[in-house]
Amino acid sequence: MLEELRDHVAKKIGPIAKPANIVFTPELPKTRSGKIMRRLLRDVAEHRPLGDTTTLADPTVVVRSSKPARPAKRGQEE
Repeated sequence: MLEELRDHVAKKIGPIAKPANIVFTPELPKTRSGKIMRRLLRDVAEHRPLGDTTTLADPTVVVRSSKPARPAKRGQEE
């Protein structure tokens, strides 16, 4: 499925936009008002310490999302 998604992006947007890494998660970190906290997603993706998480509706979402996943490397089929 990962390779299928990468190929779809390459076809619709172009090969330069093909993601090197795709992570599936059951939920996204959201504020109490429902906004997705992209900053936390970047922190998790770049293995940085998480910043302020006091506005999260469900703090356990970030913990579940930060568990290591097997990255999809370019040129390798999943």
